[in-house]
Amino acid sequence: MQVSSVTTQMASAKLTARPSAAERPTAAGQNGHEAGVNGAPAGAPTAATTEPEIVDPFCNADNPQIITFQDVTSAAFKIRKGVELTPCVKSHFSDLIDMDIYLKKEFLQFTGSFKERGARYALLMLSDEQKKTGVISASLGNHAQGLSYHGWKLGIPVTVVMPLKASLMKIQKCRNYHANVVVQGADMGEAKRIALKMAHDRGLTYINGYDHPHIMSGQGTIGLEIVEQVSDIDAVVVPVGGGGLIAGVATAIKNLSPNTKIIGVESEKCPSFTRALENKSPVFVANQETLADGLAVPQVGYNAYATTVPLLDKMIVVKEEWIALAILRLVELEKCVVEGAGAAGLAAILAGHLDEFIGKRVVLLICGGNIDTTMFGKCLERGMAAEGRLQRFTVTVSDGPGGVAKLCNLLASLGVSIKDIMHERAFIRDIHHVEVKVICETRDWEHSKEMRRVLQEKYSKVHFYDMPMAITE
Repeated sequence: MQVSSVTTQMASAKLTARPSAAERPTAAGQNGHEAGVNGAPAGAPTAATTEPEIVDPFCNADNPQIITFQDVTSAAFKIRKGVELTPCVKSHFSDLIDMDIYLKKEFLQFTGSFKERGARYALLMLSDEQKKTGVISASLGNHAQGLSYHGWKLGIPVTVVMPLKASLMKIQKCRNYHANVVVQGADMGEAKRIALKMAHDRGLTYINGYDHPHIMSGQGTIGLEIVEQVSDIDAVVVPVGGGGLIAGVATAIKNLSPNTKIIGVESEKCPSFTRALENKSPVFVANQETLADGLAVPQVGYNAYATTVPLLDKMIVVKEEWIALAILRLVELEKCVVEGAGAAGLAAILAGHLDEFIGKRVVLLICGGNIDTTMFGKCLERGMAAEGRLQRFTVTVSDGPGGVAKLCNLLASLGVSIKDIMHERAFIRDIHHVEVKVICETRDWEHSKEMRRVLQEKYSKVHFYDMPMAITE
């Protein structure tokens, strides 16, 4: 069924209940992920679920809705006056990586992410009755903000259910946009079920943040802009969570530029689309805490999956350290503050997953910039550690007067900045010596190697921790 044929039925569609989905396919136990009740991943429906499951009429596993290019262009016309036309500019990374890299800066939208596009389009397509009653959705934060903001601007009541792990900053922003915010559920799977039940009980319209056809069509308008802003594109790299963004972007770009490759990127902590490809259908995946919280969706949308698969050229899974390093590099070289999901595309390049595009033109979709200040600091430090600029070591020095001072003076003479230092006396055998644990910052890996060499020459007992992940020798 094509989404355009569903649009006319939007006003009459109702949430319905069906028996518990305990038999829904899951990816329990894959790749060492912890399983939940009865072997199912945390957040997945299980046999212990006694209440009937509320079904979203626009997300049917047996009859997925595939959006069309016409749907995307219709969305572009509808939302053109309500969202920003974000820049797509050549990156400073082009010279460093020998790749013609462009950044589509969706984090410059008013609420800080691309989610505004789909949210506004979905709200505009509601019937008058639905607009009056209001809408509800489950979101980790960015969709919630987009829906809250545009609901406020359009005078449509909005309720958002956000899981307990959602960013405090994003929760507060939704409240600032006058939304009714409900913080419940351990993850997106639970939050979604809570939101669906509330929609069923209160007569609200549920808008899936990544699998509703209008959401996907709205996100696809980014693809239209990319093709207008940059010519002769070899590849577009898209972060993947629930799949709505890549579904819309791929639909637009493959129609306008069929030879352009569509590359998806996921975090290793929640590879839901990769598992769906392996299973040939969306499955529940037990996700873990990730720097890219916006990508932590335990199951890809049915519509998004069906739309994307025929258009997808490659799906990549990146390690957390590369995401942290990408956040750091974007701050230092591009002066862009982005969240983990927004840095995923650059992370894939830094990790060497896209070396086949060396010398070619690649667009990275920087999808969001909503990152907590505390998380931001952690990401910067983790990125510095990944490329060898943040060093950690233990060294045994004399416990006599000036023993630790000599170590500090030596590091200072090398231009090394000490970030943290502590002594350990009680658990070493030699009472005349003390073990010192140091975390310090250097200019780069070459500077770190110089520091290591000097310390090994000066001290007989010095231990450096693992080789930085981003360094290969």
